Amino acid sequence: MSLITRATTELAASGIEDARREARLLLEIAFGMTTGWQLGHGDSVIAEPDLFLSLVARRTRGEPVAYLAGKQGFWTLDLAVSADTLIPRADTETLIETLLAHRPQREAVRSVLDLGTGTGCLLLAALSEYPHATGIGVDRIPAATALAAANARTNGLAERCSFIVSRWDDAISGRFDVVLSNPPYIPGCDIPDLMRDVIDYEPLSALDGGADGLDDYRVLMPALTRLLAPGGLAVFEIGIGQDKTVPELGRSAGLRVADIRSDLGGHPRAVVFTL
Repeated sequence: MSLITRATTELAASGIEDARREARLLLEIAFGMTTGWQLGHGDSVIAEPDLFLSLVARRTRGEPVAYLAGKQGFWTLDLAVSADTLIPRADTETLIETLLAHRPQREAVRSVLDLGTGTGCLLLAALSEYPHATGIGVDRIPAATALAAANARTNGLAERCSFIVSRWDDAISGRFDVVLSNPPYIPGCDIPDLMRDVIDYEPLSALDGGADGLDDYRVLMPALTRLLAPGGLAVFEIGIGQDKTVPELGRSAGLRVADIRSDLGGHPRAVVFTL
């Protein structure tokens, strides 16, 4: 039995969908063998398969592929990931698409604040698109800000940003052209229903938004009135079914809802606020 067949069988038995594709991906992570190379050469040349088999075993227990690889692509960036941060999702790229739609002139943005920065994905993606901008990323977890700073260095953006350990905006002064945030927004009662890859490995503090999923929006909406510069905008991620409640929280805080945009799945995902 080939290694790929063995791994496919083990992954499928543990409930992993598209097990053969994942087996080939894990072989690439372990040895750098692309799928094309594997199809042309097979896996018979692998003399010491222990690393590959250990990755397969971890994946059968539900550990996300991004953690096994130690990295995840986001926008045009390659970002290191760890169990201290959420894995960046394609849905979150909707925030960057929305920002670019509202600020197409690359000279128009000079300052960016990212609240709950995690890997730094939103801040670093924004800085990659706005070459004259500088930014600050905030996270309450020191290991997250350290990882984000490392990602900034890896992507050549370290000189244009800094990272602060703080609870939301507590340590922030000044006003910003752009404020970005993907706060926790999953209602606490829905946490047990998440995929095991998520609840067993990703930080629940970055997911749990309280009883109705809105706890952190209630803190952040009033804060935007002092954080946004004149003419500035905030782009916030929201969860499914929150396209009415989150905008209403913003309006109640004195903000204007300028736009609501959907992700590729058709779900409202990004809300734009202005003063």
